[in-house]
Amino acid sequence: MPTANAPFVPPGSGWPEDPAAPDTPVAHGTGDVVELAAGAPGLDELSARQSVCRACDRLVEWREKVAVQRRRAFADEEYWGRPIAGWGDPEPRILIVGLAPAAHGGNRTGRIFTGDRSGDWLFASLHRVGLAALPTSVHAGDGQRLIGARMAATVRCAPPDNKPTPLERTTCLPWLAREVEMAAPSVRCIVCLGGFAWQGVWPALKQAGYGVPRPRPKFGHGAECELAPPPPSDVRGAAARRDPVLLLGCYHPSQQNTFTGRVTEDMLDAVFTRARDHR
Repeated sequence: MPTANAPFVPPGSGWPEDPAAPDTPVAHGTGDVVELAAGAPGLDELSARQSVCRACDRLVEWREKVAVQRRRAFADEEYWGRPIAGWGDPEPRILIVGLAPAAHGGNRTGRIFTGDRSGDWLFASLHRVGLAALPTSVHAGDGQRLIGARMAATVRCAPPDNKPTPLERTTCLPWLAREVEMAAPSVRCIVCLGGFAWQGVWPALKQAGYGVPRPRPKFGHGAECELAPPPPSDVRGAAARRDPVLLLGCYHPSQQNTFTGRVTEDMLDAVFTRARDHR
């Protein structure tokens, strides 16, 4: 394990659920991201490559600065300090997409939506509707398991002020598009947490081969639209299903939204119940 206040966890050093190894190829620019995402032979290797990316200088500097200059509440903890890979069921029926990891959440714990207030609400709801094994998620390796679901993000590194730039979103897009493509044979529903995730998922869906409507539907809590799935593919040796895939909008369970009542437990549960029951 790394020493205290290291800027990031070295790949293959023993961090729980670390998908990468010391020899995992590292993207250092936009071209590398495109090449390494396209060339990943499966979800495991794609996750490994996502987790060591260094393509965006501003994001690398910020995530590693946070890992060294830790929040007082977590001063004695090691921080992950690397990009957050997709996580969950390798053949999910539901794909959950967020914006980016939190500086002291996923950037600390090594797992998306884990270790912050938003994640507390999210995992509690997923557990209530049968999509998560535990009602809480505090750290990678804590025994949490997604049931028929997988989580991803439009940007894999914690951004300053939770605001990635348009260029950073574009640079990170091939990671998401390839993950969406690989998960497509089993996915029946895609849930977007927040308006930024809703906006960011459309180009990934298009690159992955989904038929996207024009004009694009507006985001809202409970917003729905049907997507034509990608054509049959040999990803994982299986043909993609031809019936429509449901895209759902969900308000992000941020503290601002939950404190003000814009998002309630019932509202979250309703979206994930709809996703769970869609066939």
